[in-house]
Amino acid sequence: MRRILFGLGVVAFCFFLAGQALCHTPLCSCYDNGDGTITCEGGFSDGSSAAGVDMRVVDAEGRVLIKGKMNEDSEFTFKKPDVPFKVIFDAGPGHVVEIKGEDITE
Repeated sequence: MRRILFGLGVVAFCFFLAGQALCHTPLCSCYDNGDGTITCEGGFSDGSSAAGVDMRVVDAEGRVLIKGKMNEDSEFTFKKPDVPFKVIFDAGPGHVVEIKGEDITE
């Protein structure tokens, strides 16, 4: 269900942009699975996959706690840290999304 809503949001966003060239904004959302893990889903506003995009989970001082990549389904799942953190979706310059841990809900 979340994937369907995510996809519909991407389509709606692209529909309202003036040109296709502008429609390549990085998108990432994360949710708490309720089992001690967090899953993030990513993509781009033109519908492109985020498979292989670098993902980092960092603490309040910016130290890397967890490092990985989006899988073939454009998802990244990790164990929820016990310290304040943020998730960084890094698809390169101008294509970075940061999500604060306290903003992630079930």
